[in-house]
Amino acid sequence: MAKLDEFPIIETDRLILREVTEKDADSLLSYLSDEEVTRHMGLAPFTSPEDALDEIGWYQSIFENGTGMRWGITLKEKSHVIGSCGFLNMSKKHHRAEIGFELSREYWGKGIAGEALQAVVAYGFTNLNLNRIEALIEPANSPSQKLVEKTSFLREGLLRDYEYTQGKFDDLYMYSMLKREFGEKI
Repeated sequence: MAKLDEFPIIETDRLILREVTEKDADSLLSYLSDEEVTRHMGLAPFTSPEDALDEIGWYQSIFENGTGMRWGITLKEKSHVIGSCGFLNMSKKHHRAEIGFELSREYWGKGIAGEALQAVVAYGFTNLNLNRIEALIEPANSPSQKLVEKTSFLREGLLRDYEYTQGKFDDLYMYSMLKREFGEKI
């Protein structure tokens, strides 16, 4: 997993996945201020442009230090960001990363998150030399569980009190997909 100099762009049938910049702050604020979107993210709903700029700064920092990358999800016919998908906690030594995603509620149920997720998983296995991609999902977040299962992730088990966010400990299901399973399943 070599550190990239330029942020990669991924194109799918309907989407362009691209770097999120400060110009996208209003778009992020729009959907990340929705409590339904942030409910299972370990984040409080955004309340200010500074919240969005902080998130964008985090995206930039994980890319710059080689621990992750987060693509903004855009529809081909529109340039504004409607969600994000990407890797965090990338381990070069162990060839693994966690994947995360969220999408504006306006676009739920249209297959967009699944299309983005499949493209990012493919990029991770083919371009980043990942061997294992993990998804950590709250037990109450059944739509995200269904999405990763549809994308052929396997549920490995429950991580009890795994994260402390928003003043409480959260259980998380651990899902994974291995590189050798990738070609067979997607």
